[in-house]
Amino acid sequence: MATIINMPRLSDTMEEGTVASWLKQVGDKIEEGDILAEIETDKATMEFESFHEGTLLHIGVQAGETAPVDVLLAIIGEEGEDVSALLNADAPAEEVKAEAETTATAPAEAAAAAIPEGVEIINMPRLSDTMEEGTVASWLKQVGDAVEEGDILAEIETDKATMEFESFFSGVLLHIGIQVGETAAVDTLLAIIGPEGTDVAAILAAPKAAAPESATVAAPVQTEIPIETPAVAAAVATPTAVTTSSGRIMASPLAKKIAKEKGIDLNLVTGTGESGRIVKRDVEQFTPAAATAVAPAQAAVFVPAGQEKQEEIPNSQMRKTIAKRLGASKFSAPHYYLSVEFDMDAAIAFRKQYNSIPDTKISFNDIVVKAVALSLKAHPQVNSQWFEDKMVLNHHVHVGVAVAVEDGLVVPVLKFANEMNLPQIGSQVRDYAGRARSKKLTPQEMDGSTFTVSNLGMFGIDEFTSIINQPNSAILSVGAIVQKPVVKEGEIVVGNTMKLTLACDHRTVDGATGAQFLQTLKEYIENPIRLVV
Repeated sequence: MATIINMPRLSDTMEEGTVASWLKQVGDKIEEGDILAEIETDKATMEFESFHEGTLLHIGVQAGETAPVDVLLAIIGEEGEDVSALLNADAPAEEVKAEAETTATAPAEAAAAAIPEGVEIINMPRLSDTMEEGTVASWLKQVGDAVEEGDILAEIETDKATMEFESFFSGVLLHIGIQVGETAAVDTLLAIIGPEGTDVAAILAAPKAAAPESATVAAPVQTEIPIETPAVAAAVATPTAVTTSSGRIMASPLAKKIAKEKGIDLNLVTGTGESGRIVKRDVEQFTPAAATAVAPAQAAVFVPAGQEKQEEIPNSQMRKTIAKRLGASKFSAPHYYLSVEFDMDAAIAFRKQYNSIPDTKISFNDIVVKAVALSLKAHPQVNSQWFEDKMVLNHHVHVGVAVAVEDGLVVPVLKFANEMNLPQIGSQVRDYAGRARSKKLTPQEMDGSTFTVSNLGMFGIDEFTSIINQPNSAILSVGAIVQKPVVKEGEIVVGNTMKLTLACDHRTVDGATGAQFLQTLKEYIENPIRLVV
């Protein structure tokens, strides 16, 4: 009997998925465990395997199309089996063996009917877990260009990063729905690919192809700088790396890898690929001498005193999301702050002795994270989360560690941090921080925090406050260790102190509860031997 396969929920926040590619086609034999398709979720592109055997009888979501979770994705059954009853919206429920009902709307059917054979609709993809809209930073293909499967179509700014968006189809680029600098919602028509000469008027008239009125132009404003001499003008006109509207250098992944290995600054490399894109041969043929010759001339640019100069930079998707989420947290959660100052002399001596062990290196941040994790275990109220209808006390400890990246902030999570030793915490934090800055963290590594630590001490910040990372109930801000006069046993001596500020959600953490947590934290940090016994 035929089995319906619905669009799976492949992440905790996934509401819809985009079929990146089908690895099986209608009529193909399917074995249990075979990879059916690659599906772009709100977190990543994942392989989706079959849990059934038979023949692939029907594909409900074509490559490049986006559909909500539980919508009909495919049907597997016996070869030649009639599945028309399953495709009928009025089919009895007992004939539809699926985890959720499939739905189809008249506008979607009309849009499908208007799509000629061989034509593929490309919608704005959801490239991150919080992405609601995307901005086209640049198009690497233009209308009329031939497109091969795997070619980079465009660079799209999400709320997390600027990503290369590749084509999963071959054909000719027939239409561009979102111009460079424009922002549009996820699932808005991005492009159409198909056979050369295809009339796309009927497709554009279909309801699904209509672009939302909210699409806005976000092109940066250019400000001219006076050029005083012909020599300077020639220097400024010298070809340099082409960048997107967000300032990101247009270069192929292989070119970036080679440049990194050779220590070449891509800003000095002239691209010869499409639209000035830097490719492998540009990096391999690059000579530092050429860049050096240009540098003196560029330094001669003269800006008259008193000249006003501005630059408007469109907000990236990451910045928009940070503003939205932290704004919602700040104005919905009643924040209050508890500040303390800890004596760090014992911690300094402890760290020095600990690092004397061969092949061992821990930081003060590692000590703080471990102390926080143990304190949270003793105070589950601070390790709680607020929801509209309930409060959840977490008895597991997952500590998020805020990491600054080029265009914002990400929070990788140390799972069961209270059970980790100091070297394990140090190793994992360094690994997460490195991969966060190169945008290689997986969505699972950023999910599930119960508390967050934000440390700006390494930047020389003595004291600051943070906004709670909801739905968590608290976040700890860690300042720098400062050497200053302190009073010990009635005498003024030189000591080392560190200021910490706990931001609490008053709906879940009362003042006394927060103070008790900080007292426990003080015991661990000022007596660090307790961290290892």
